[in-house]
Amino acid sequence: MSLRLHIVICSTRPGRVGPAVARWFHDYAMRHGRFDARLVDVADFALPVYDEPLHPRLQRYEHEHTKAWSASVAAADAYVFVTPEYNYGPPPSFVNALNYVYNEWNYKACGFVSYGGVSGGMRAVQLEKQLVTTLKMMPMVEGVAVPMVAKSIDAAGTFTSNELIDASAQAMLDELHRWAAGLKAMRDANA
Repeated sequence: MSLRLHIVICSTRPGRVGPAVARWFHDYAMRHGRFDARLVDVADFALPVYDEPLHPRLQRYEHEHTKAWSASVAAADAYVFVTPEYNYGPPPSFVNALNYVYNEWNYKACGFVSYGGVSGGMRAVQLEKQLVTTLKMMPMVEGVAVPMVAKSIDAAGTFTSNELIDASAQAMLDELHRWAAGLKAMRDANA
């Protein structure tokens, strides 16, 4: 059985380019062949600023949007977060989505596909890696950074990668699979 990879579009901003980058990465992950890759868009869950009365560790959710998000997060063995950089940091929608659940993230591997201007979103990823470790996730050292992303998106909204970006995606997916398989075995042993 293939490991399930959720490719999570983290920005919810109107006019965002994240979906174009995520579609490219989803296609790349499918060609990689080691994961059952699914696109997940945080915007589809319409998560308000965290509004559950109890700590997420308890998993006693009251709101339907939280229950839907919990089920989505729990279904994955690994994640790739497709994320922009906002003011040298992560988008608030991503931080909020992380905070909604806790146990569902635990002992899973994650990677990052970042995009932006000259830094390619790498400054945001450095902060995001710290956030995911507090949820007991293992962030990959390998990552994909897309600098000057607007130059790689055509008028139809299609993202086109290059040799360097493809090589980064290959390296990250290879390493992500190793960690995802190992962490799944650990989760299964403790179930």
